[in-house]
Amino acid sequence: MIELIGRFDEFRAQIQQLESSSDGWLALGDVKLRAPVSRPGKILAIGLNYADHIAETGREAPKEQVWFMKASSSTSGPYDAIQIPKASPESVDYEVELVAVIGKGGRHITRDAAPKAVFGYCVGNDVSVRAWQRHSPQWSIAKSFDTHSPFGPWITLTDEVADPHGLAIRCTVNGEERQASNTKNLVFDLWAQIEYLSKAMTLEPGDLIFSGTPGGVGWARKPPGLLKAGDIVRCEIERLGYIEGKCEDE
Repeated sequence: MIELIGRFDEFRAQIQQLESSSDGWLALGDVKLRAPVSRPGKILAIGLNYADHIAETGREAPKEQVWFMKASSSTSGPYDAIQIPKASPESVDYEVELVAVIGKGGRHITRDAAPKAVFGYCVGNDVSVRAWQRHSPQWSIAKSFDTHSPFGPWITLTDEVADPHGLAIRCTVNGEERQASNTKNLVFDLWAQIEYLSKAMTLEPGDLIFSGTPGGVGWARKPPGLLKAGDIVRCEIERLGYIEGKCEDE
């Protein structure tokens, strides 16, 4: 998939031709959808990027973008189980996020050029182990447990989404709405994120950007609404579809 993303312009006509044919198609209900990119080179995630989420944390709005890495080994399919880890079974949380999949990418990408660096969009869940998040000011390990980066259900290409900054976004747990917002409420929008990141590193085909979560996360609720085995977490974004995972003990 990473090679296809990087060379998509070469194969676009062939893919469109396949799209218009019914030969060899399988019913969606007869297949298991896996992560659209099985092992991304980089998974970059921004924290504190919706005003209501910043407010529920009790922090001030950051003056600079706050980034952390999620290990590529945490990648998981859109309908795979979410592990409740042995190391911290009582502090697992959900975070619905718009995910951008990098296409052409590059270095020192300007804000104006940023839209052309993106291949498409997915729905993601930045699953977080809150107790481990308090172990260190660096959040990467707490955000990198196995199965804790589910995304999908597929990649919606940029030509099907004129502007990613106007999409309804929500998360439910066992059918109860926990998060509901719109991507227009991002503090730092995707183009600002890409411009910032590409000053430091080359963004490559198949890299993922988790763009931030709105308010309503489990640990901030009163009483807290953290995840346990048996819970079903559904994350959805307008026009992109939904992902859904059942929580299971490791």
